[in-house]
Amino acid sequence: MVKLINAGLGRTGTTSLKAALDRLGYGPCYHMFDVVGDEARLAQWERIVCDGEPPDWDAVFAGYTSAVDGPSAIYYREMAEAFPEAKIVLTVRDAERWYRSTYDTLYQFVLANEKGAPPPGSMPARIYRVTSTMVWDGLFGGRFSDKEHAIEVFDRHNREVVDHFGPERVLVYDVAQGWGPLCGFLGVEAPPEDFPRLNDTASMRKQLARMGGGAR
Repeated sequence: MVKLINAGLGRTGTTSLKAALDRLGYGPCYHMFDVVGDEARLAQWERIVCDGEPPDWDAVFAGYTSAVDGPSAIYYREMAEAFPEAKIVLTVRDAERWYRSTYDTLYQFVLANEKGAPPPGSMPARIYRVTSTMVWDGLFGGRFSDKEHAIEVFDRHNREVVDHFGPERVLVYDVAQGWGPLCGFLGVEAPPEDFPRLNDTASMRKQLARMGGGAR
């Protein structure tokens, strides 16, 4: 049963949040890496995102206690309806830094695939189809390269999360704040160790290269 949904877009500290939630007893935590690294889960999201199949959310997140990053950032409303007791964390960061980080990492996967399409039916091709339908052509309307437009969508997304659910259910959270706000929101004690800091730009580019996106 999912008890926490992260509605923040990628490159807002979602991987660090995943590690923190695992540490706080909110794991296993579902992340986009669980999709791109598993053929069965990728096929599941192809049916949902690309084919419009109504999802069985309990089945999609079976065995998981929380969900971060995409697809939860895109399907947060549907998930919150399916898991009405789940708390919502909206990870945020400075919009200019978010755009540059996203452009330098995740969007390089898009540019690489546009320059040289991977073989049809291959894992990179399928990942590109899902993420493009859901995020790049979906949320950003095919205009992520337009910085002003992308930042406007980013800001609007963040406003809509809070406006839809209200501040009583949503923690607006910058992972640079560390354990305090997150643990206070969840009602748990902060661990003695430092808050995890994971998946910087260099690490993300290496991950994309392994996926076949060419962001080296």
